[in-house]
Parts: sequence; structure tokens; C-alpha cells
Amino acid sequence: MKSPGVQLREITDDNRDAVRALRVRRNQKQFVASVSKSLKEAAKTPGAHPWYRAVYRGDEPVGFVMLAWKPPTGPFRGRHFLWRLLVDKRYQRLGIGREVLAQVAALVRADGATELLTSYEPGDGEPWPFYRKLGFRPTGEIDDGEIVLRLTFPAG
Repeated sequence: MKSPGVQLREITDDNRDAVRALRVRRNQKQFVASVSKSLKEAAKTPGAHPWYRAVYRGDEPVGFVMLAWKPPTGPFRGRHFLWRLLVDKRYQRLGIGREVLAQVAALVRADGATELLTSYEPGDGEPWPFYRKLGFRPTGEIDDGEIVLRLTFPAG
């Protein structure tokens, strides 16, 4: 289950430091937490059922993705929520984020879901244009100041 050139791989002792070294552009830092912070959040909130992977292009780590995988409680109880998506500043605008989301959507659909949720903090340089192009639509919900989006999967 991989798109050309991009694979989702588990984070291990062998690649953890390289993945934690990935960085977004300065003007994106307000919108996406670092990999280190994301891994700490995952460890502190096991009830959210965090699922995360390093994003590789060939042998090079180029990004990070994390979902809350059907948490049993909270506002997204029983649903799949894209919690983090980070593509290193050196690898942005190459279609990597789009490929990662396609792979994640396929995994979520295979788990029986009809939708994938995410959210973003509004502001100058926000990721809404990226998500809109991929088919996400606002749900009308606000969660902790962030606008909640839904990608609905076609039936079938």
C-alpha cells in the first residue's frame, strides 16, 4: 500500500533522531507541532489511540504523520482524526503531503471508516488551501479554537 516514492514506516530507535530533526518553514511553526512534541503528546495521551509513522521518500525521512485512531472518548470518539501532518521544509511542494494523505485515507477506509477528520488553526499561511484541494470540507465544528474538517469517502 504505497504511492510512488513515499512510504509510511514505523519510528524505531534507528530512525527516531532523523525523524525528530525534520522541520517546517518558520512561518508554518504556529500551525504544526514538531515531531518531538507530537511524540510526547502521543505518549501522554494513550487514550487517544495515537497512530504515527515516519514518511520516507526512498531512504530519506521527509515527514511525519499522526492520527488519533478511533479514540474511545472525547469529541472524536470512534472516528479517525488526522492529528499531525508535517513535511520537512526541504521536501514541500513535491506532492508528498498529498501522497501521505492518500495512503492514510486508504488505511482508514480499510478500517471501515466513511470519513477522515482533521482541524487547523486559522491564520496567515494556514493549511486550509491544501486540505480544500484534497477534498476536505468544514464540518461547522470548532475544537479548541481550530476549524474541524471532514474528508468523506465515496460509498463503494
